[in-house]
Amino acid sequence: MTDAAARSAPAAERNREPILAVLRKVLPAKGKALEIASGTGQHIAAFAAAFPGIDWQPSDPDPAARDSIASWAAQSDVTNLRKPIELDTRLPGWHAAIPGPLDAILCANMIHIAPWAACEGLMHGAGSLLRPGGLLFLYGPYRRENRHTAPSNEAFDGWLREQNAAWGVRDLEAVSDCAGVAGLSLEETVAMPANNFSLIFRRSA
Repeated sequence: MTDAAARSAPAAERNREPILAVLRKVLPAKGKALEIASGTGQHIAAFAAAFPGIDWQPSDPDPAARDSIASWAAQSDVTNLRKPIELDTRLPGWHAAIPGPLDAILCANMIHIAPWAACEGLMHGAGSLLRPGGLLFLYGPYRRENRHTAPSNEAFDGWLREQNAAWGVRDLEAVSDCAGVAGLSLEETVAMPANNFSLIFRRSA
């Protein structure tokens, strides 16, 4: 594999530092973290560099994405970033192959570009994998109280549903309820640039 495998998403470049600013407040200095839907790998390469005491495990269901993640990891020259693994939260029991307990699970920009079953599977797996008090961090656009937070998000939601009727910007309250079923509680909602949110969930004791 060469560096040509490394994909670059402008949005990932833009939101990397705002996301890191939130993570610096909530992540432990040491531990084990899983990123779900790592995409290009830009985020997790930056996370691994910023948190050298955390053992980072990237994942993605797409082989080309996993190649890109591995390329970004090689270029970043970090030692705490594992080889990307194939993972799809829609599959029953996906979490059984992940050694736990984990201190953190991160997932950015997946829930709205996936069927609702992916969110349900994510929450179920997080409830099983996270240690008590462990963190689930989500990032992306969300509706609040059944309303879009900006016209651009409403337009984006319409475009998503045109691509796939099972996709769409989710209601934050529905995501929180789904997490609650798995023993996770919403600790904080952080407004982010470009009408996005960071959601901080904790697994109950």
